[in-house]
Amino acid sequence: MKKYARIRYGFRPQSYWEDADPLSAILRNVTGENRRRMITDYWNAGRLEELDGALLKDEPDEESKLRLGRIHPSFMGGEYLPHYLVGEVEIARICLQSTTSDVVSLRARPSPDGICYRVIDEYEGQFTLPISTSLLPLTLAELVRQFDDGSLHELDWGGGLSLGYNNMNADSGSDYESLRHFTDISSSFYRELSFHYEHVFEDWVKESCAERDAEPAAGGDV
Repeated sequence: MKKYARIRYGFRPQSYWEDADPLSAILRNVTGENRRRMITDYWNAGRLEELDGALLKDEPDEESKLRLGRIHPSFMGGEYLPHYLVGEVEIARICLQSTTSDVVSLRARPSPDGICYRVIDEYEGQFTLPISTSLLPLTLAELVRQFDDGSLHELDWGGGLSLGYNNMNADSGSDYESLRHFTDISSSFYRELSFHYEHVFEDWVKESCAERDAEPAAGGDV
């Protein structure tokens, strides 16, 4: 794992079941990405009470899902994630700039042995994580490893969960520059996670473009 300056990779939250602030408590298990952004915008504007109560639920009912889908397909992103298990919380998520704004959720739940982790998406994907259990919450470095070394059985383009979706779309013919913001990885428990991956995706574009641009020269006329 490449480490970047001014990021505290040894940071470890005290608990996954204590919220840093009231907004984090509201957003903790809200499934929909667009609803999360909407709630955040209204909170920051001091207008949260103006939002329909149905939009503040962790998981909306079917009628609310249909209503959201009529606004734009992107409003479905995250809304069809599997239900939370008892005591389970989301500790980080991947958001993709696909048509339906697909979401991949990394979750933690308490167990007799400490903390158990699982990754889920909205398509019943089969995931494998390098760290399935731990006694304490993960450090930021360990969380990065979950994404970099984690895998989706149906995703076979290299790069783990962090770069795999970019690599898949690049192999489909998309140019690297247009994929710079295709994958977003964030966490309310690890504020610096998104900063780390901003660097990762910048490096991915630069390195991929350099390899692409070097190909004609490498296979030049003979």
